[in-house]
Amino acid sequence: MTREAHAFWLGTPGHGEIRPVRLPDPGPDEVLVRTRCSGVSRGTETLVFAGRVPADQYAVMRAPFQEGEFPAPVKYGYLNVGVVEAGPADLLGRTVFCLYPHQTAYVVPASAVVPVPDGVPPGRAVLAGTVETAVNALWDAPPLLGDRVTVVGAGMVGCCVAALLARFPGVRVELVDTDLGRAGVAGALGVDFVSPQRASAGRDLVVHASATAAGLQRSLELLRPEGTVVELSWYGDRPVEVSLGGVFHSGRLTVRGSQVGMVAPARRGSRSYADRLALALDLLADPVFDALITGTSRFAELPDVLGRLTSGELPALCHLITYDEE
Repeated sequence: MTREAHAFWLGTPGHGEIRPVRLPDPGPDEVLVRTRCSGVSRGTETLVFAGRVPADQYAVMRAPFQEGEFPAPVKYGYLNVGVVEAGPADLLGRTVFCLYPHQTAYVVPASAVVPVPDGVPPGRAVLAGTVETAVNALWDAPPLLGDRVTVVGAGMVGCCVAALLARFPGVRVELVDTDLGRAGVAGALGVDFVSPQRASAGRDLVVHASATAAGLQRSLELLRPEGTVVELSWYGDRPVEVSLGGVFHSGRLTVRGSQVGMVAPARRGSRSYADRLALALDLLADPVFDALITGTSRFAELPDVLGRLTSGELPALCHLITYDEE
């Protein structure tokens, strides 16, 4: 017996569509998940929607359960929360997170889902993949007690990093963005907000997540001697120019890339991918993360929503997609 579902596909760059899917019965080590909500990862998914994934990054950019190939047609996404309707007894009826695309139901190995803690609402749990990125960044360059830390870029990733940094004792955090409207989000997260021009200098650590060359340049300018920029931005096929003159060499500055596809070197051997994701879900028990859900749409509206997110017509941090009536 097969079950019917529907999935969002990028048919051609800039054009999304809903397609029917036939699901197999789950095997003994598989689960059938009925989706409750999914999240649009605005930065990465709009690059995919626009067909701007560089050819040499096709393999690196593959989502765990992606179908099709870049640039299109492709089924892409990785922030999915649903309920297990069939599978092992210990998972049956549980709300779970899975790195699965936008689809009303799906069958995956039981090992691919992570139970959502009871204190975390499904709508907030879609942020787990992004909080996992933030966790990995802070494993890559962990702040020390009393550090002065700046996050440049108040998008979804930057705000998740700022929310975690606000928990560190003695760490003074500034969130920087050109959009002054993000000040309210910063306030909800418990961190200071400033424009790039007013950002404090002499920072021990700067996390860059604006996906702009200007943001990366400003990040370098804010560092103290021997300070570090952790680069979290994904630029797609856009070239990036920065000036490495001035104090870059004399100040012995560091730019460190952080890629969630690998567990941070300092944690390899002691932490697995599953450990990192489970930690992200535990951290989401804090309701402060609700400030990052800035819009909600029905699954049937997703083709239009992704187009509007890509064009900038629809501003958002994380845009929630709901499925209850599908």
